[in-house]
Amino acid sequence: MLLEYCVYINVACNKKNRKSSPIRLLFLYLCIMNKKRELLFYKNYFREFYKSQAKKTKKKILWTLKIIEELERIPETYFKHLTGTSGLYEIRVQVGSNIYRIFCFFDHNNIVVVGHGFQKKTQKTPQKEIDKAEINKKEYYEGKG
Repeated sequence: MLLEYCVYINVACNKKNRKSSPIRLLFLYLCIMNKKRELLFYKNYFREFYKSQAKKTKKKILWTLKIIEELERIPETYFKHLTGTSGLYEIRVQVGSNIYRIFCFFDHNNIVVVGHGFQKKTQKTPQKEIDKAEINKKEYYEGKG
């Protein structure tokens, strides 16, 4: 995902008719090299959620995903294990008073499999959303065979 973000920045710069510079190429290289984790987007669940968000929310989601990829220890503000689940985590995004959650889980040590997201409207994460994430996780591992 971070690589996609870096490519997005590079494409945006090129749209402004700027030539590739050594600094931009170095930035792209550093984006790839700083990763502690790799994000793997399972099916189209995240993409559908992401596409439906406002521009400001999309920027915050990308920023949060970058933190998850790059930081050795991710603050619980952005990434939290869901107790009572079989290894599900939530990526936590807040934009103003709006709160969003994106479910994920680990495959091996450094691959974060990203699933569906939703806007949180209650204090507690709805059980139906957790159940959906558990089903997606099960499908993912069954598909790996």
